This record gives sequence, structure tokens and C-alpha cells, in this order.
Amino acid sequence: MDQLLKLTADAGVEVSAAETALEDEMPQAARDALDRADDLLDDLRERWPSMSPVERSVIGGAAGAVRRRRDAVAARVPVRRVVTDVAAEVDPEQDEDPEAES
Repeated sequence: MDQLLKLTADAGVEVSAAETALEDEMPQAARDALDRADDLLDDLRERWPSMSPVERSVIGGAAGAVRRRRDAVAARVPVRRVVTDVAAEVDPEQDEDPEAES
């Protein structure tokens, strides 16, 4: 159970790092920390079938609390804005030799 508790604690640390990054106005760092927390929570989810009922009780409660914190932080991360791709404008002077006389 120690390894499972460590994974849960590590996920909590990553959520805390995301909270700190948001406070410092570093949304990309927050996203990265949330991604790491997600990976750790996914690892716990994969191990769930092999856990004993006692482990499920302890880890389920702790991981659930981490997940709720993670979701609350993720809701505060600003949405990324993507520039839309558009057709390039043609510049008639682009093909002219700058050394040529007019």
C-alpha cells in the first residue's frame, strides 16, 4: 500500500504545483503539472483491479480528494487561444530584385 499512497501523494504535489503556477500567472506550467497529476492518477486507476478492499477504501478516498482538487484547478486554467490559419497575402514586390533599377 505504501507505493499506492506515494502515487496519491505525488499526484497531490503536482496539483499543488499547478495551484502555485496559477497564482504566479504561469498557465502553461499549471497545465504541465496537471498533466503529470493525470498520469499519476491514471497509474492508480490501472492498479485499481489488483487492490484489496482495504487498499481501495484508503486509496479511493485519498485519490478522490486529489481528483476534486485537480478538477477545481483545471477549471481555473485559462483557455488557450489559437491563431487561425489563413491564406498568405501575396506581396507583388516579393519577386522583384531589390538591386534592379525601376
